[in-house]
Amino acid sequence: MLTLDSARQAELAVTFRVPDHYFSKRSRLFISPALYSGDSLVESYPQVVLDAPVFTKKSRRAAVLEKRIDPLALSSQKVDNRDEQVIPYRQLVTLPEGLDGGEIIARVSTDGCGVCAGIDTLHLAGLTDPVSLIDVKESLKLDWIEPEFKIKPKIRSGQGVARLQFIINRYDIRPELGRNRAELDSMLAKLEPILADSLATLEAVKITGVASADGSLSFNTPLARNRAHSAMKWLITQLRIPASVQKHFSISSRPEGWGPVWEAMRAAGDPDTTAVAEILDKYADSNDDVQEYFIRRLPCWGRIRDNYLQKDRNVEYLYSYQIKSFTTDEELLDMYDKRPDAFSESELLRVSSLKTTPDEKQAVYRTILHYFPQSQVAANNLAVLLLREGRDDEAREVFEGVGEYNPETMQTQAALYVYHNEYEKAVELLSTRVEDPEARYNLGLIKAQQHRFEEAYELLAPFADINSVVVALCVNRNDEADRMMQGIATDSPLCEYVRALIAARLGRGSEVLHHIAGASGDVTLRERAKTEYDFKPYRDRLEFREVIYK
Repeated sequence: MLTLDSARQAELAVTFRVPDHYFSKRSRLFISPALYSGDSLVESYPQVVLDAPVFTKKSRRAAVLEKRIDPLALSSQKVDNRDEQVIPYRQLVTLPEGLDGGEIIARVSTDGCGVCAGIDTLHLAGLTDPVSLIDVKESLKLDWIEPEFKIKPKIRSGQGVARLQFIINRYDIRPELGRNRAELDSMLAKLEPILADSLATLEAVKITGVASADGSLSFNTPLARNRAHSAMKWLITQLRIPASVQKHFSISSRPEGWGPVWEAMRAAGDPDTTAVAEILDKYADSNDDVQEYFIRRLPCWGRIRDNYLQKDRNVEYLYSYQIKSFTTDEELLDMYDKRPDAFSESELLRVSSLKTTPDEKQAVYRTILHYFPQSQVAANNLAVLLLREGRDDEAREVFEGVGEYNPETMQTQAALYVYHNEYEKAVELLSTRVEDPEARYNLGLIKAQQHRFEEAYELLAPFADINSVVVALCVNRNDEADRMMQGIATDSPLCEYVRALIAARLGRGSEVLHHIAGASGDVTLRERAKTEYDFKPYRDRLEFREVIYK
């Protein structure tokens, strides 16, 4: 029995012993090894060709007198057929993809070509690939994450900037100036839905007036604060904010600085940008008034004033609000159908655990990723569901959308590598967490898939499941496979097939026939049994053929 390496190859190393007088002195003996799958020829290998003395003389005479070319002259060996011949033979053999096993048979003939009339048949070796019994993708342990449901306040926030025009040195709101109406309406559009939402409670609104850099800071700061106050009063009036809620509104002011002027000059490619930058850098620890003093003394001040000082004033606003929490399973399911946008990630994950079918769970996870694109739990569990359906491309797209993996999602990441035949990446990843049972098991499966059987056996043996048994057979630890199999109570077709393999290797013939009958319900296994090398001694037995060819 030859054990295949990661390339599904093995070295055939045999010694042919040809007895004395086995073939006549006038003959050429052919030993023709070939790989067969059942009765089908898969591949022929180089022949051993032995020429007896008289045959050699006749060949030489034909070459000289008749100019006959002997295509085997260079590869044949001239021997004395009266003596025993010992012929070492080595050949690298490959089991093609799609075959689970085969047999290397040498036909022995003296017919002149080596393929017609045979005088002997030598059964040299069997090729088998028990690991192909393992469905690695189906066997991978995938971590399903089910976080604890915790009720937490759902605080949400937003912000914006209104660019308003004011009459110089005034702070009253004039909607008719410039784009004031559109800017004010934008503020209303953000706050009105919150106040109208029965599930939302306004927590805070802070409006900040930004003081212009042009002019004294002592004058501009209270002016900016008054403008913020005007914007607040306008909002309160327009939104009809009751007195009980007005206490959540506040105002402030801050200096704008000369940075925006420098940015505008730089964007325009102004040649005096560097001069302004040098002043800002030199007096970075001073207030706006100091910087303004030196900027006003630049020769380009007139151009700066006319082209780069903003005519609009920024009024910034920050707001926060709290969304009602859903606490019972009944409320969660009811509100999910009505207002999924009002859910926290934790609440949506709880809904996913309440759904029963894979399709329902997938829909919830997609909803979570819509509102919380970086949810690793949703991405992991959705990827697991997709992998179980064989939709590995979709699973990979979903999983890669959340960035780097963490220990909880590592098994899924490794599985995605396996599904895309990136085994070395999976090995590298799992090797960092080999102390985790799931990682150790998955690493063992991958090593088995790579035909690194000794490593796979060390990793999988402690689990003593059907995959561990198959890997034990791959390294010819047949007694250990038998011991582990005794602890597995399942009588599935696969388990019965593996029991038949063990019985065949341990010479328990009656058990082979019993277990192969149990495996025959699986069409794939029944077909495999026809060419399984371990079952060769039983292929011609009536009981075996009745089961396999029924």
